[in-house]
Amino acid sequence: MKKYQVAGIGNAIVDVITRTDDSFLDHMGIEKGIMQLIERERAEVLYGAMERRTQAPGGSVANTLAGIGSLGLRTAFIGRVRDDALGRFYAEAMAGDGTDFVNPPVPDGELPTSRSMIFVSPDGERSMNTYLGISAEIGPDDVSEDVAAHTEVMFLEGYLFDKDKGKEAFIKAARTCRAHGGKAGIAISDPFCVERHREDFQRLIENELDFVIGNEDEIRSLYQNDDLEADLRRVAEACSLVVCTRSGNGDTIIREGHRTDVPVDKIVPMDTTGAGDQFAAGFLYGLVLGHDMMTCGRMGGIAAREVISHYGARPEADLKELFRNHGL
Repeated sequence: MKKYQVAGIGNAIVDVITRTDDSFLDHMGIEKGIMQLIERERAEVLYGAMERRTQAPGGSVANTLAGIGSLGLRTAFIGRVRDDALGRFYAEAMAGDGTDFVNPPVPDGELPTSRSMIFVSPDGERSMNTYLGISAEIGPDDVSEDVAAHTEVMFLEGYLFDKDKGKEAFIKAARTCRAHGGKAGIAISDPFCVERHREDFQRLIENELDFVIGNEDEIRSLYQNDDLEADLRRVAEACSLVVCTRSGNGDTIIREGHRTDVPVDKIVPMDTTGAGDQFAAGFLYGLVLGHDMMTCGRMGGIAAREVISHYGARPEADLKELFRNHGL
């Protein structure tokens, strides 16, 4: 039995949240309802302007691991934070949620710990201002071979693919995990990232990975056929397991040429933040336990539905109880 059932590598971002009004957003020049990347100076100004703020560990793969950990699996997160107040908070919070944060905070790190300043207005809109900081500097030296070798499933975050050392970290993690009998896969994360590195993404999927998870736009971005079915076939030819989420239109899973279409119940979301992250959590939970693809897809859909029913990117309800209530 391996030490970890699922380990992930991704951005370690502290979500810093406060409630505000539209006049404050206008005064600070914050564009309402979108996520935008900001530089260090702007991050420090916005952080200092926040009142009655709350903090939570975030990042796409970290959110997925939190969901998987809440289901009782053994999890680990490979990320990079600085040895500052936010970095120490992040490491301690991940450990407190049951996920090993395997890299200690970096003393005298070159950049501060990454953070996303989230301003919630009275109508529920979330205006996110993200400073990537030190987490985007992750490289192969941050990937412990001991962790990767003792992991059943290694899950990679596509957002980190923008830098060469991030790509090197992915390849090291995937190859080490697979060389010791594990599986490796990726959440594509962002179609714009694929557009910037399409050939590298294709090579990674074709040569290094066992599964791919993405939404319609992300899957389409890989081969640009303007035909989702054609793109799905192309990805399925390159990788043995492909999962495509399509919001309220159901999910499609192709495993070794066999297709499963998973229906979903449509609801009006309160907050779509974390929907893809928690779909991945439910799906990977089912995969690790050896369930069939319909069951894995349904688990992913139930976890995603739970997280879009409230604010925040992590589950609030008992996912195991929800699965039981749906006969899983």
